[in-house]
Amino acid sequence: MFVLDSCGTPLQPCHPARARELLRKGRAVVHRHTPFVIRLKDRTTGASQVDGVELGIDPGSKHTGIAVFTAMQGGRRGRYAIQLDHRGATIRKKMQQRAAYRRRRRSANLRYRAPRFLNRARPDGWLAPSLRHRVHTTVSWVDRLAHWAPVRVVHVERVAFDTHLLSAGKPLEGAEYQHGTLAGFEAREYLLAKWGRSCAYCNVENVPLNIDHIHPRSRGGSDRVSNLTLACVPCNQTKSNRPVAEFLAAKPKVLARLLAQAKTPLRNAAAVNATRWALWRALDQRLPTHTTSGGRTKWNRTLAGLPKSHTLDALCAGKLDTIGHLVDRVLVTGCTGRGTHARTRTDKHGFPRLRMPRTKTFFGYQTGDLVRATVPAGKNKGTHTGPVAVRATGKFNITTHHGTAQGIHHRHLRLLQTSRRLRLHHHTRKDDHVTHRAAFPPHPEGRDLHAVGVR
Repeated sequence: MFVLDSCGTPLQPCHPARARELLRKGRAVVHRHTPFVIRLKDRTTGASQVDGVELGIDPGSKHTGIAVFTAMQGGRRGRYAIQLDHRGATIRKKMQQRAAYRRRRRSANLRYRAPRFLNRARPDGWLAPSLRHRVHTTVSWVDRLAHWAPVRVVHVERVAFDTHLLSAGKPLEGAEYQHGTLAGFEAREYLLAKWGRSCAYCNVENVPLNIDHIHPRSRGGSDRVSNLTLACVPCNQTKSNRPVAEFLAAKPKVLARLLAQAKTPLRNAAAVNATRWALWRALDQRLPTHTTSGGRTKWNRTLAGLPKSHTLDALCAGKLDTIGHLVDRVLVTGCTGRGTHARTRTDKHGFPRLRMPRTKTFFGYQTGDLVRATVPAGKNKGTHTGPVAVRATGKFNITTHHGTAQGIHHRHLRLLQTSRRLRLHHHTRKDDHVTHRAAFPPHPEGRDLHAVGVR
């Protein structure tokens, strides 16, 4: 649990049991609910020993893993884990939709400005909005964690895929062709991520995998990454140099899936390449930042015997000997945007169908606020905790991990935490069971002992 002193300065994180004890004795109050932070009443930084914590970051195209840990002699002890889900694909879709609306208005002889095309200059280091979003959200979470924990150093994995090499390819010959999954060849890492670390023909996992040519090289197949897949040793030997259509003649569904997946573009690799330097520069301006390679992260994770995940990769980033403790609960956070400037909602043809209210707050609540509703009777009888969607009628909807409770009157609600438009939920790594969903961030005067992480 994150701990602040009486002045709001971060102290060394503590165990959840210790946090419950401090709250029960009245020595601390709940500073925020998600992530859970307590504030001590009788302690300052000068009277405390603060060793500091470190952050590990595993950047990705769709997800970024962030791990908070304390450094021991040659090892690490995990304290907190966050999986950040990016919305780059949604941003890209929205911008394409906006461009289509504008293109239609120009072509329909409506009163609208002429297109500007190529007369807009872009500054050095410019990133597309869908890529800039990945950098900003990651840096934003580092800033938040630095407010709740005494962060000293950041370790970030600087992933780099050579898209030209993956597209053109150089021949995989001799020993490189048979090295298996732990070889340090760049195309192999990309194929492991693309095919889910399993055999493309029989879906077997946790076995040695070889690179196989979908269209055999002896029959004119190329070394482009789109013609490469992963195959276990028995499937690779059975297929030999036969065409894939002949090898999978009895499995048409597997053949169709394999051919469709083989055409997957290099969009994700290009997104990681485009943002890695911008992310490093932004982090280095805030905290001392150490970069590491993806090969070093994989080596550390393999030695520790850990499965593949974004948060575990973040914990294994950088120089590491041992891992003393793992967190069993991961905070999954996803951005929901900040609304829209449009005052209407459109139908599928782009014409307005309704008008949005100019007032965002109703009866003291705003959409996204974390609330708790205690309904005494009716179909929604019981206690509901989660983010709220407000309505002008005063009957709100609350989203919980059981579903959405609709039509709850505002008089049954209690505000736990105001919203900044971030969607969060906790889940355990063992069974992936969602235990809480809440909005972001603080309501300093909240004192609810049943909030996330304090049970």
